[in-house]
Amino acid sequence: MAVKFQYNKTSLNNLNKQLKMRKNALPTLKNKESALRVSVIAAKAKSEKLLSELEAALAKYDYLAALWNEFEPGLIAITDVDLFTEKVAGVKTPGLGEIHYEIRPFNAFVKPAWYADGVAILKELSRLGIESEVYMEKSRILDYQRKKTTQKVNLYEKVQIPGYQEAIRKIKRYMEDEENLSKASSKIVKTRHAEEEEMEEQSV
Repeated sequence: MAVKFQYNKTSLNNLNKQLKMRKNALPTLKNKESALRVSVIAAKAKSEKLLSELEAALAKYDYLAALWNEFEPGLIAITDVDLFTEKVAGVKTPGLGEIHYEIRPFNAFVKPAWYADGVAILKELSRLGIESEVYMEKSRILDYQRKKTTQKVNLYEKVQIPGYQEAIRKIKRYMEDEENLSKASSKIVKTRHAEEEEMEEQSV
């Protein structure tokens, strides 16, 4: 990384501040990256578990397949889904609240006895499907943030911190060289001055 700097104390102090800030932030970023990695795995696992439960529920109600032909289409519909925001490792992710259904009135005396059970089954199946989607979206958001955090960790660790350290070394070396040069020049001037004074004394 090409760090812009000048060979002076102000630039050196500024670079030291930037370096300290990044060194202090690095452990926090690494902890966040680690927490996000765990959260992504957990959210994916939860989504897959819910999908398995949905498949199991569909298999469980397979014996009702013939009866579904008698079920009135549009009897139950989802009107709204309440989502809320929950923070996971400092990242805003969706959470599933209530699912709102609209159930068209039906005459329980005329319709088959299993209609009420059918409505309950469809509610259960739809909730499993929607909740699985929410967890999949949660894992997508968390994974995106994890990648961004990993990029920042790499940027700090492999690019910026070494870049600042190198710039600081260059400035210090330059300032030391300048100081040594100044001391050497001063010494030469003093020696010459002493020699001149000695010659003047001898000529008197």
